[in-house]
Amino acid sequence: MNTRESSDALPRRGGRAGRWCWQLFLRLLGWEFEGEVPNLPRFVVIGAPHTSNWDFVIAMAIIGALDLRVTWLGKHTLFRWPFRAVMLRLGGIPVDRREPHGFVARAVLAFESEERLIIGITPEGTRKRTTRWKTGFYHIAVAASVPVVPGYIDFSRRRVGMGPPMMPTGDIEADLKKLRGFYAPFADAGRRPGLFGLGEDA
Repeated sequence: MNTRESSDALPRRGGRAGRWCWQLFLRLLGWEFEGEVPNLPRFVVIGAPHTSNWDFVIAMAIIGALDLRVTWLGKHTLFRWPFRAVMLRLGGIPVDRREPHGFVARAVLAFESEERLIIGITPEGTRKRTTRWKTGFYHIAVAASVPVVPGYIDFSRRRVGMGPPMMPTGDIEADLKKLRGFYAPFADAGRRPGLFGLGEDA
């Protein structure tokens, strides 16, 4: 794990035993985190490509191994019994996608009430191929005045990493173009290559 132990600006879980278990799990699977986590107390991290349920497993393992406290937004149907308690414990917040403005407002309120907070969102919003990203993550970042950090998962190399923070300018088309440029090298890096959409029609 090539991350800074001195990154005390980041929200941490503070569980050494849990961190060790997640690190062991990743080593057994042959996965690693590369690069560094931005030393920031608050930001929105987006994750892509999202083409398989394994994305969630690997992402949760990486978060645990890095000892990060990340709140992630997931489809409300994922929080049904008997998985609800586990999903909530892992930092999940159920979101009904039929109420997009409601979840944006909820996330912005969370940023306003927390000094240290990372919120994770998958911009594709589905494991199926789509050419239109959900832009809720962008509106959250603008309203909360926090940067967007692009996170990637590369099944071809079994690596997960993060790019540089991008402070949204308010020009959504220009900013999404920059993000698409970042993700272009990972177009076929998902577990199911060909299903990752770069949000060309966003």
